[in-house]
This record gives sequence, structure tokens and C-alpha cells, in this order.
Amino acid sequence: MLVLMNKIQPSQLVEEQRNATRLFKKIQRQIETLLATGSPSKEDVKDTMEKVLALDKAYPLPLLGVMLEKFPESLEPTVWWPKMQSQKTNKEKYFKGKVESNGWTEELEMEMREVVEVIKRKDSEDYERLGNKALKMNKVLAASGPILTGIAALGSSFMDSSNGPWAAIVAAAAGALASAVNTLEHGGQVGMVFEMYRNNAGFFKHVQESIESTLSENDWDKRENGELFEMKVALQLGRSLSTLRYLAKKSSYSRVEGSPIDEFASKLF
Repeated sequence: MLVLMNKIQPSQLVEEQRNATRLFKKIQRQIETLLATGSPSKEDVKDTMEKVLALDKAYPLPLLGVMLEKFPESLEPTVWWPKMQSQKTNKEKYFKGKVESNGWTEELEMEMREVVEVIKRKDSEDYERLGNKALKMNKVLAASGPILTGIAALGSSFMDSSNGPWAAIVAAAAGALASAVNTLEHGGQVGMVFEMYRNNAGFFKHVQESIESTLSENDWDKRENGELFEMKVALQLGRSLSTLRYLAKKSSYSRVEGSPIDEFASKLF
């Protein structure tokens, strides 16, 4: 039973399905909003289906033969959104002489590029580093628990007068260590911590890809409104517009001076 528990990682399963429930409810609210504000088109249906399928692939139902790998080689951010695509247009045609269009300016575009750099250098890197540490710890604990328990059981079977006190000492020591290891793994919810890091790394990847996808469209008029997009990014990162702009300036100065930036993009996690 201990081997089965360590293989399934119940705490990690709970975190996976909690995230999946939250994201499915988000899609549900988007559909309800779309129905309330206007008639959905075929493109809306296709886009929603792609989101549902991508989410189902990222968080499949557990114990049905498609359970997520609990002990991968390294942390890979969870991807619950379809691949973002954007058609590029001729940059010279739209940027030449243009001061502002659709809420976009050259300053805002540079700000978004700096935000992406901070996410890459600080937030994503930090969560992947911590996630890999949690993964290594979970692997060691998941393997050590059943081995120590087996040693304790084996030692207890040799407890008789002919073997002296050593069998009892080995059984007691291994049993105590097994109890400590299992308590640390399941009581400390190490699997859930790893899944939390993996999901947060996916969140930052999603923000990064959404910004890069928007910036790859060179025609400003075809992008999402710049002011609204800036506000959306600020809300996703738990910042006000002023602190987001300050972060971009700070990142730009640090790269010019060649010094590492001492601030994370997100204020939420």
C-alpha cells in the first residue's frame, strides 16, 4: 500500500484536479459571457474547443491510464492553453512615422518586452529551480519509505534468541526512519508542493507567451488594445500600472549597467 501511495501521490493529484477545476470554471465563465454579450461564431466555438482539449491534455482525469507522470526527469511548466499563433505583417509599413495607434506606442512595446525579460530571468527561472529541488526530494522520499519499511519488516521476522539483539535494533531503527520519511513526504505534502511549482511556472509561461504572441503582430491596429493589454498584464502580475512601468525601467537600466535585477515580476506568488 505504501508503494501504491508513493506512486499515485494523492496530494499531487488533489492539486492537479483543483487547478483543473479552476481553469474549467474560467472557460465556463468565458462562454457564459460570450453568450450574454452576443452571438458566438464558428471561430468562437473552435477556439473554445481548443482550450477545452488543451486543458484536458494538461490535467487528465487520474487513475485512468493517462495519469500525469509524478516523477519526470525535470520540471516542465504545465501548459493548459492551445498554441498561440499570430500572423506577422510588414513592420516598415505600419511602424514608419506612427506615434500611437490602438493604444500602442513604442514606449509601451518596449515596456512589454522588458516585462518578458524579467519573467524569464527571475520568476520562471526561480520556480523551475525550486520545483526541481522539490522533485528530487520527492523522488528520494518516495523510494526511501518502502525500502526502510521493508527492512523493518524483514528485521522483525528475524527477532529470536539465535540472532541476538541486532535484528530488533535494525527493525526498530528502520521502522523509525520509515515513519519519519513517510510523515515528511505525505504530511509535508511534497507532491503537492512540486505540482504547485509546476503550475506556477506554467502561469508565467502563459503570461510570457501571451505577450510575445501579441508583440509578434506588427500591425498595431490588429492587436488587442494596448492600454487594456497593459492593464491585463499588470493585473495578472498583481501590480498597478505605475509599478509595472517602474519594473520595466528598472529592468532596462539593469541590463544597460550589466547588473542583475533584484525584483520579481509577479507580486502574487
